[in-house]
Amino acid sequence: MSKNFVLEISNLFVSLNDKKIINDFNLNMLPGEVHVIMGPNGVGKSTLARFLAGDYVNYSFSGSVLFNGVDLFKLAKNEISLNGMFLSFQNPIDIPGVSNLDFFKSFLNYRRKINGIEPLDNISFLNEVKTYMTSLSMDEKLLNRYLNVDFSGGEKKKNEVLQLLLLKPRLSILDEIDSGLDVDSLKNVFKSINNFKNKNSSFLIITHYTRILEYIDIDFIHVMCDGKIVKTGNTELLNDINSNGYFQFT
Repeated sequence: MSKNFVLEISNLFVSLNDKKIINDFNLNMLPGEVHVIMGPNGVGKSTLARFLAGDYVNYSFSGSVLFNGVDLFKLAKNEISLNGMFLSFQNPIDIPGVSNLDFFKSFLNYRRKINGIEPLDNISFLNEVKTYMTSLSMDEKLLNRYLNVDFSGGEKKKNEVLQLLLLKPRLSILDEIDSGLDVDSLKNVFKSINNFKNKNSSFLIITHYTRILEYIDIDFIHVMCDGKIVKTGNTELLNDINSNGYFQFT
C-alpha cells in the first residue's frame, strides 16, 4: 500500500443484519483528486459515506480502509475528523439550544487545543465566517440561530459547506450536496468549493444528478451498483449515463 493515497479502500464488505450493503468495494484516491460516485437508489452510496466517517455501529464488515496511510478502523469518530476527513450529511440534523456561532467556534477551538494552538481571536473568526457566508449567499442572521433548526433544505446544505470551508479538510465527502439547492445556490456552493480546492484537498462526491459536474472539474466518475463500483470513466461515461441511465450496469 502506498502512503501517497489519501484514501485506499480494498475489498470492503459491509453488512447490516446479514444483509450485504457494500460488496467488495475498491477505491484509491490521490491528494487533490475529485471522484464522483453515482448510481441508482439503494446501492450503498450513503452507507459508504457514513461508514468512512466512522459510523460502524451495528455493522459487520471486513476489508481494509486506509486514510492518509492510517488504518481507519483504529480511529474513533473524532480522530477521523481530526485527521482531516469531513462528511457533509445528506440530511443534517437539528440541534436546538446550540447556535451556529457557538458550534463553529467550539469545533475549531477544540481542534486548535488538540494541536496546541491558542483559541481563536473573536474578530478574526467572525471575519472569516462572514466572508465565507457572503460567498455562499447566506444571511448572517443564521449565525445566531440554533443549528439547522427551521433552516430550509438549501440553508442546511449551505451550512454544511460553510463548516467544510472553516475546517479545511484533506478529504471532503459530499453526500447529495445538490439536493435542496436551486441553480443559483448550487453555483455559489461550488464556486466556494472551487476557491477552497487545492492540491492537498480531495473530494468524494455522491450524487444522482449530472448537473453538479458542470460546476467542478472531476478526475473520475464511478458507477456504483449492488454495493460496488462496476464502471469507472470520465465525461464520456457521464454522457452514457445521461443517454442510457444506470440499468445498463446492473
